[in-house]
Amino acid sequence: MNQNIAIDGPAGAGKSTIAKLLAKKLNYLYVDTGAMYRAMAVYFLRQNLKADMEQEIKEACQQVEVEITYKEEEQQVILNKENVTCFLREEETGKMASAISIYPAVREKLVDLQRTLAKKTDVIMDGRDIGTCVLPDAMLKIYLTAQVEARAKRRFLELQEKGIECDLEEIKEDIKQRDYQDMNRETSPLRQAEDAICIDTSQMTIEQVIETIMNLHKKKMEEKNL
Repeated sequence: MNQNIAIDGPAGAGKSTIAKLLAKKLNYLYVDTGAMYRAMAVYFLRQNLKADMEQEIKEACQQVEVEITYKEEEQQVILNKENVTCFLREEETGKMASAISIYPAVREKLVDLQRTLAKKTDVIMDGRDIGTCVLPDAMLKIYLTAQVEARAKRRFLELQEKGIECDLEEIKEDIKQRDYQDMNRETSPLRQAEDAICIDTSQMTIEQVIETIMNLHKKKMEEKNL
C-alpha cells in the first residue's frame, strides 16, 4: 500500500502551498484536487452554465476530461486536451468550483481519478474531503486550518502583490460564505477526519508548518518500520 498523505481544511488555510513543498521534500506526487474542480468550473463557465443548474452540469460532466501532468516540476491541469492552469486562480472560477463541488456527478467523476492516482504512487492530496472520502486509508491525515482573519489577510496580500484591487472585508465575508457552503453541503462536507491531526497555522510560518508535518510523517514511517 502506498504511503499517501491527505491534507484537508478550509479555503485559504495554506493547503496547496504546504502540500507542494512537502511533495518536493518527500519526493511524493502532489495532486491539487482543488485545481481539478476549478478546471471543471472553467468548462461550465465557458458553457454559460450557472452554479444552480445541477441537471445541466450533470449532463455536461460527460463532456469533461481532466488530467494532471507535470512540466519542469510544475503541475499542469489539462481540460479536454487544453492546458487551463493559468485560468484556475481567477475569483469567478474559485466561487464556481466551490458551488459545483456539492453535486454528486461532479464529485464522483473526480474522486475516481484521484483514487486511481493514489494507487499508482505515493501522493500528497489537499482538498476538502481527502481524509474523509477520497483517501480514507491515507497513512497520514492533516487538517490544516487558520482563523478567518488570518486567511483573509493572506488572500488580500496575495491579490495586492498581483496588482489586483481588493477589499479586505469583502474577502473575509467571501471566506465565511465558502466555509459555510463547504461545511454544510450534503455530499462529503468539509470536516476533520477522526484520525486527522489538526494544525492551526494562524500564527505559524510556512517553515514551521512544514517542520511539524515532516516530524509527524517521520513518526508514522517509524511506526510502520518503513
